[in-house]
Amino acid sequence: MSETPKISDAEWEVMKIVWSRNSPFTANEIVDALEGIAEWKPNTVKSLITRLVKKKALGYQEKRRIYLYYPLVSETECIRSETKSFVSRVFGGAFKPMLVTFLQEEELSKDDIEELKRILEERKG
Repeated sequence: MSETPKISDAEWEVMKIVWSRNSPFTANEIVDALEGIAEWKPNTVKSLITRLVKKKALGYQEKRRIYLYYPLVSETECIRSETKSFVSRVFGGAFKPMLVTFLQEEELSKDDIEELKRILEERKG
């Protein structure tokens, strides 16, 4: 499998639209979907789309001079890649200190805690 592309914060907003619904989308549909989420001009969104195509995060097909965009990478793949990158950059690749920091700093509900316990028990095996 090829390497997951590095996606900027602004590009994530475009990808969330493409991942959230049945694709493909025209550029104008993506612009419309981002209305109220980001205060970007249509040309800014189209530039983000072009960058995502160059990074091979989005693919496209042309139908009657209209470009239809669809994801080439899954949201799950990108989240995994970003998580690994974050843990590597901030915690030197060590997962445990990241998890401890998260658990100490975040407000967790009883349901959150039970879900974490369940996941740990499954991993324990």
